[in-house]
Amino acid sequence: MAPDPRTLTARTVGAAQRRLAAALRSRVAGPDAHEAAARIWDTPGPRWFTREDPIWRVHGDASMFTGGVAALLLQSLHPSAMAGVAGHSGFRGDPWGRLQRTSHYLATTTYGTVEHAEQAIDVVRAVHARVRGTSDLGVPYAADDPHLLRWVHVAEVWCFLRAHQLFGARPLTVEEEDTYVAQTAVPALRLGARDLPMSVGELDTQLADYRPELVVTEAARDAATFLLREPPLPLAARPGYALIAAGALSVPPPWAGEMLDLPATRGGRRTLARAAGHTSTRLVRWGMAGS
Repeated sequence: MAPDPRTLTARTVGAAQRRLAAALRSRVAGPDAHEAAARIWDTPGPRWFTREDPIWRVHGDASMFTGGVAALLLQSLHPSAMAGVAGHSGFRGDPWGRLQRTSHYLATTTYGTVEHAEQAIDVVRAVHARVRGTSDLGVPYAADDPHLLRWVHVAEVWCFLRAHQLFGARPLTVEEEDTYVAQTAVPALRLGARDLPMSVGELDTQLADYRPELVVTEAARDAATFLLREPPLPLAARPGYALIAAGALSVPPPWAGEMLDLPATRGGRRTLARAAGHTSTRLVRWGMAGS
C-alpha cells in the first residue's frame, strides 16, 4: 500500500519544525540549553514573578527575537554604551556567545528562583565593574554607571514592549503594560540602575530625556551593518534572519531609524518592515512550538 500523502506531508513539516526549533535553541540558548532550562524550571524555591505576570508573557514570546535586534540598534546610539559593547563584549568575535549569555540572564531573572536570579545579577555586576574606557567622543565611561545602566534598560524595555505589542501572540492591556515596565525594574535595580521608569508614561519620558546624549558614532554604524547586513550565519539561515532584522526596523522610534540612516524605517517602507516582523515572528513561534 502506498503511503498516505498527508502522512508524508505531516512528517516532512514536522521534521522541518524540529530542525528550526533545534537551530533556534542552539543559537539562543547554547549547547547546554537542556541543563540551563532544567535549572531554571525544575529548581524549587520562591521566584520574583509568576505565570500570571506580564513579564512572563513578554519574555516568553517569539516577538523577543525582533525586539532584541531592535534594542541593540537603539542602544547603540548612546556613544558610551556602544563603546562598552564594541570594546569589551566581543559582539563581533563571539556574537552568539553574547546572545546566549544575555538570553540566559533574562530567562533566569524572569523565570528562575530568587537565589539563581541574584547569582546571575552578581555575575553581571562583577563583569561591569571591570568595563572601563573612553568613548569615540573622548568621554570616559564605566559599565556600572547608574545613568548608563538606566539607558540600556530603558532602550531594551521600550523595544521589548513595543515588539510585543506589535507582534506578540497576546498583546498586553494598558494596565499590563505599566505592570510590565515596573516588573522589569526589579532585576535592573539590583544590577545598579537607579530612578527607573515604573509605567509606560515614565518609560517614554525617560527615552526622550536621553535624546540629547545620543550620537551616531562609527561604532554604532558598524554595529548596524553587522546586525542587518553581515550576520554571522550560514547562507541557508540568512533569509529567516533577514525577516527578523527587517521586522526590527519597525520597532524603534522613527527618529532612531533616521539617525542610523536606515531606509526601511521611512514612509511606506516602514509598513513593509512591520509585515516582515509579523511573518518572522509567526515563523519563530511555529519553530518554538516544535521544541
